[in-house]
Amino acid sequence: MPRSRQSQVSLADTLYYHCVSRCVRRAFLCGEDQHTGKSYEHRRQWVEDYLLQLAAVFAIDVCAYAVMSNHSHVVLHVDKEQAEAWSMDEVLERWHILHKGTLLTQMYLNPQVRLRLDEAQLQAIKDTADMYRARLYDLSWFMRHLNEHIAREANKEDKCTGRFWEGRFKSQALLDEAALAACMAYVDLNPIRSNMASTSETSDHTSIKQRIRQAKQGQQPNALMPFAGNHSETMLKGLPFELQDYLQLVELTGRVIREDKHGYIDDAQAPILQRLQIDEESWLALSTGLENYFASAVGTGQSLRHYKRQHKQQRIKGMGAAKRWLDVG
Repeated sequence: MPRSRQSQVSLADTLYYHCVSRCVRRAFLCGEDQHTGKSYEHRRQWVEDYLLQLAAVFAIDVCAYAVMSNHSHVVLHVDKEQAEAWSMDEVLERWHILHKGTLLTQMYLNPQVRLRLDEAQLQAIKDTADMYRARLYDLSWFMRHLNEHIAREANKEDKCTGRFWEGRFKSQALLDEAALAACMAYVDLNPIRSNMASTSETSDHTSIKQRIRQAKQGQQPNALMPFAGNHSETMLKGLPFELQDYLQLVELTGRVIREDKHGYIDDAQAPILQRLQIDEESWLALSTGLENYFASAVGTGQSLRHYKRQHKQQRIKGMGAAKRWLDVG
């Protein structure tokens, strides 16, 4: 029986999650219909554009993404602290970007009408804003907005009704830095693993392409969660790796995948692997089969055991993989 989304997403365990959404009517919905020859590739851009638009509204950061022909991957960071720091006005303004809100919230955001609201109405507005605030850092609400928007646009174009995506998106909790790095690389390398691209810089509709393009200009994309390195004093929030290390890591891993080689990547070793204490052979296995080896959570054996106890599970998939590839000593 599938576990409830509430039991899968626990901010006490981790703020990072890998989410996968799959089409129900096969590849031609986002790719090419082999029967008619009609291309639907433009829908991949829809997903990419709306994903980044939502990230600008929600207190949820996009760490990595890849929009494939019949499914999409995203690695997300939930920033509850950011949402709790927003004023009531900012919460309502953000929610109104996506929805009309209520009559009272509309009145509140009108400066000429706001002064005429009484105490009871203001309290009702505050209660509504608190509900919106919780939704704006809720992973399920984020994915719901993304998938419903794309489904509506696709059905409008196809002049039909019905599901576009499977009923539930799959989510994996990323419990530690090793899991986060492996999952991001796994997502960014999806087009290469699927023979849709030959290099990271030509992998359309991926975060790695955006990062490489901006890195050439000495910048990081504003729409994506930045790399901050370890214990950065100059950046308050960011991924706990160096951008240069990560780009090198993805390149080395991708080169091995493209050449269909097994074993060591090269004589060169990315610093991030040294820091996470994962050897190259283990990294390759992990970063090409993350969805197969783990289920609801990804992490070291210690992280998985803690997660299992916290969620009172009898078993948890991935202990063997964690022991082989992530545990040290």
